[in-house]
Amino acid sequence: MDARLHHLPGLRYFEVAARHNSYSRAAEALFVSQAAVSQKIRQLEDGLGCKLFVRDGREMRLTEQGKVLYKHVSQGFEQIISGLNQIQAEPVEGLLCVSSTPSFASRWLLPRLWKFSSQHPNIPIRIITSCDAPNLKQGEADVVIWQGETLGEECPSKLHKEFLFEEIIYPFCSPHLAKSINLTQPEQLLASWLIHYESGGYPWKSWFAKAGIEMEKESVRWMDVSTFDHAMNAVMAGHGACLVSDSLAADYVERGLLMKPFDIGMTPGIQFNLFYDSESTRRDRIQAFAHWLSNEIAPCE
Repeated sequence: MDARLHHLPGLRYFEVAARHNSYSRAAEALFVSQAAVSQKIRQLEDGLGCKLFVRDGREMRLTEQGKVLYKHVSQGFEQIISGLNQIQAEPVEGLLCVSSTPSFASRWLLPRLWKFSSQHPNIPIRIITSCDAPNLKQGEADVVIWQGETLGEECPSKLHKEFLFEEIIYPFCSPHLAKSINLTQPEQLLASWLIHYESGGYPWKSWFAKAGIEMEKESVRWMDVSTFDHAMNAVMAGHGACLVSDSLAADYVERGLLMKPFDIGMTPGIQFNLFYDSESTRRDRIQAFAHWLSNEIAPCE
């Protein structure tokens, strides 16, 4: 056996630090001190005779040697985890971590999740929200509900994907804005702020084309925000309009905070898919959640 395999503990620290680009975040994930992570990686670098990380501001960046090693170490750990998952399985009862974008979690999932908890009281759900696609193979999420057909850079062949639903996209604004500019024609929106949020990605130019209007990007006013909630707060304050689906805006419309000024929908719209690792040790409870999710969506279609 290759004597370098005695570095396995250090390689585990290295893989986590490389994945997070940070010794401090690696320490949090490993439940150790930052000094312990730094020491382990320094010992690994000394043993291998090469530098694996360089500091870049607050982050630690991989060197060329580090990139090569990370590629193979991460693949190796995935193979080990896959083997362990095939011979072990957790019971149905237990924690399930569900990841999604903040907008989907707050506007669609959380208002309905009590139904799942009623049917499966022994499967507590932990919701993780992020605008960045999580890593199912090595992250903390068990299932991911994501906008789009792929999940970040993960290889689709390694993940199971289930189509959930697709929604048409419409513009929404506040009743106050519509009244103040006497909003009756789609081209009037060109004179308003057009609000875009990072996890949305719906192009206004495509919607205006659908409405038969040419939009010159340089002549309109843009507001870029980081989350759906920030976009909704801006729209409700009367700062402009945002492209969003009916289900995500429904609660605001019912409360009279938003309105859909034009029934001109953009297709293809927003697509939601469910992703999970079919070899996960929590596959039985994942199946319970996937089955509930499918039944919950069916009446809405």
